Amino acid sequence: MNIDFNDELNQITEEEKNWLSKLLQYAAEMEEVNSEAEMSVTFVNNTQIQDINREYRQKDQPTDVISFAMQESGENEMEIVGDNLPEHLGDIVVSLEKAKEQAEEYNHSYQRELGFLIVHGFLHLLGYDHQTVEEEKEMFERQEHILEEFGLKRDE
Repeated sequence: MNIDFNDELNQITEEEKNWLSKLLQYAAEMEEVNSEAEMSVTFVNNTQIQDINREYRQKDQPTDVISFAMQESGENEMEIVGDNLPEHLGDIVVSLEKAKEQAEEYNHSYQRELGFLIVHGFLHLLGYDHQTVEEEKEMFERQEHILEEFGLKRDE
């Protein structure tokens, strides 16, 4: 899977990009995602993600992660098709500021929180959701399974 990281804050190290890439590759293998698929991950602060949350979700508050799945067609959107085009899963936007706040709040490592948010956003790109109790149970169980199998357990 091809992953494009965009660090608008210049806070993510190459080492962090490498392990996040490994985590996403691992999750993609577990979910049987096409190895040629593409996606992007953008790191922002609370102000930037609040602007995105307000514009796209009509919620005027910072959040931790937002996913924009390309496999879903919105109203009045034209579907882009072609035999030679790689599958673009979509885009994940993560607030590093919110990740740090939540790591402290939940009393686990920043790495665990960042991994949690990345996998959460990735599963949204694949169509998982948590609008109902059943969907939430399925998504969160899958998320925890991926994180634990990768080695990012809750107590880290």
